[in-house]
Amino acid sequence: MDFFYLGILGFLLILAIFDLSVGVANDAVNFLSPAVGAKAARFKVILLVAAVGIFIGASTSSGMMDIARHGILQPEFYSFADVMCIFLSVSATDVILLDIFNTLGMPTSTTVSMVFGLLGGSSALALMNIFQTGQSYSDLINTDKALTVIIGIFLSVAIAFVVGLVVMWITRLIFTFQYKKHLRWTIALYGGASISIIFYFLVTKGLGNSPMVQGSGFGHFVNEHPMQILIYSFIGFTILVELLHLLHINIFKIIVLFGTFSLAMAFAGNDLVNFIGVPLAGLESFLDFTANGGGATAATYKMTALDGPSTLPGVSWFLIGAGMIMTIAIWTSKKAQQVVQNTINLASQSETEEVFSSSKVARRTVRGVLNFNKSITKHIPLSVKRWLNFRFDTEKSDAEPGVAFDQVRASVNLVLSGFLITVGTAWQLPLSTTYVAFMVAMGSSLADRAWGRETAVYRITGVITVIGGWFITAGAAFIMAFIIASLNHLGGFVAMLGIIALIAFTLINNNRRFKKKQAQSENVDTLFREMVACRDKKEVWNMLCLHISQTQVRILNAARTALTGIAEGLMTDNIRILRTTASELSDEKDYWKRYRRKEILGMRKIDALLAVEKNTWFHLGANSMTQILYGLKRMFEPVVEHVDNNFNPLPAVFVREFRPIIQQADAFLLSIQTAIESGNYANSDEILVQGNALKSEISKLRHNLQDRIQKEDSNLKVALLYLSTLQETQEIISHARHLLRADKRFMD
Repeated sequence: MDFFYLGILGFLLILAIFDLSVGVANDAVNFLSPAVGAKAARFKVILLVAAVGIFIGASTSSGMMDIARHGILQPEFYSFADVMCIFLSVSATDVILLDIFNTLGMPTSTTVSMVFGLLGGSSALALMNIFQTGQSYSDLINTDKALTVIIGIFLSVAIAFVVGLVVMWITRLIFTFQYKKHLRWTIALYGGASISIIFYFLVTKGLGNSPMVQGSGFGHFVNEHPMQILIYSFIGFTILVELLHLLHINIFKIIVLFGTFSLAMAFAGNDLVNFIGVPLAGLESFLDFTANGGGATAATYKMTALDGPSTLPGVSWFLIGAGMIMTIAIWTSKKAQQVVQNTINLASQSETEEVFSSSKVARRTVRGVLNFNKSITKHIPLSVKRWLNFRFDTEKSDAEPGVAFDQVRASVNLVLSGFLITVGTAWQLPLSTTYVAFMVAMGSSLADRAWGRETAVYRITGVITVIGGWFITAGAAFIMAFIIASLNHLGGFVAMLGIIALIAFTLINNNRRFKKKQAQSENVDTLFREMVACRDKKEVWNMLCLHISQTQVRILNAARTALTGIAEGLMTDNIRILRTTASELSDEKDYWKRYRRKEILGMRKIDALLAVEKNTWFHLGANSMTQILYGLKRMFEPVVEHVDNNFNPLPAVFVREFRPIIQQADAFLLSIQTAIESGNYANSDEILVQGNALKSEISKLRHNLQDRIQKEDSNLKVALLYLSTLQETQEIISHARHLLRADKRFMD
């Protein structure tokens, strides 16, 4: 039995490693987004700064929090077997949930995941104990902690968003988007205050909780004289910033990088318990049971040892190891970069790729805000409105090309995040670092007028989706941990082995899905980001032409594959081919929907006279692409219904007629694809003649088929299906001809 629990403990420690990796990927958005979005330095430099902060924060952390040991459950009422069931369920739930959110590219709270996982797992075992012993639920579970976290969620969301909105609006009013012209009399005070807040945050939140500092003279001074630290640092840093500014050093870059380091350090030092607290509590439980269990069994030995302070030996080595794992994870994780990029997209100053679609709530919210804004602004004097619009004019922004937002907003995001977390700690409010950082970024982007009428519905949908995911995390963590703990308790060793296998399968499957998604979105997106960031209209035009040709080549290639798949599935009566085609066709429709919008945004950035000249051909080509996909969908639906229902297959005579048509159609589409890909339209007239001849041949087949339907006693259902397929093939050829003509005129 001890050997089996040793195996479970080993798996808990393995899960801790995975949890550290996926947790860093999730929480990277807290400290990477401002610096990456503003391009305060090269990406590797930003990662290095964050990695150093993570390692120092993890290595100097207190390592254990009471919440993982007795913050939720009352351990004196639980046996060793009970707590191992709970700890396994919590670790499994935490890893699975965080990995799912990372795969989706959305940030969530590791604190909420752990707390509600503990609550769910403990509740499952508590209910079983209640049935056996008659104890009350409040005797077994500390419900106050969970309620405090829930209140903290609401406070984090509301306070961070409002403060971010107000402070960013005032800051932008002072600096404007041409902030380099307004630094002489403001940068010293702003820089001094910003760096002082970050330094205070670093000292109190980052180093203040470290066991290396607590109990020392420095730790005593930090705890006893917080205001003196803040005042002295403000005076000193204000003078230092003024001197650096006179030496023409970029103060905003210093603020952003220093803030990134401080937030990364505080995150690692204080959120480390969310990743390794439960496994280390399991290790301490195992050591206590093996040392003091005596003749007791795992089911009878009570875990009173978890009720007091931790006595786990060698904690420092665990912390250093955790710091190394987290450092490697932040440096190598692709999922961390995706979570960061999605947050940056929601806060971007310019129109960019919108990850989220529109929603009814977002549309109503935007309409309500517009109506409210209209009713307010009509009472504001025209001169005041002009002055405000001038202060928020983005046309002559000092931001570097290619950035999502400037360094002023990046510094506000980092300073406010650190400030709010510090205040929350002082008031003993459990403000989540993820919630604070994300909502400050959203509030500051709204104040910066980054949510224009063309993007607001998408970004509000994104924010609602992310916030909804936070609440889903709480419910999902509770339910999953409750179910897993119940299965562990009732099923014993077999159930625990099954849970281990399920975790391994889920992680492997999520990784495969993420790699597939990553592979699909890597190529053209980079070109689009460069196009949106570029200010040279001629260069934008060149990039737009390349982007359009790449998109059209991909869609045409997919259309050829789909057309051949539909025809082959019909002619061979093969449902498997049709199902594969259905999945591919659905992916391409989603792809085209996203990329058509990107190219419309690109058209807005080219020269106005050129846009007038090219608009007709651009939209004609885009509509032709849309109609090709719709034609394939109309062709596919009756075919898959026919084959899936095992109706009579296509007669051999129809197959002999139809196969050459499909081959010619594929060759025709390939000719257009090759012309677009090469940019050589010299033989476009020949291709158009080829397409016209193919349409005529299909027309003859249709007329012959209609005569057969009238004269022969054939299967009417099959004949009508074949007729519909011929008609849609002819339509696809026609739209492909329109595409070639439009594309030739557009590229000339």
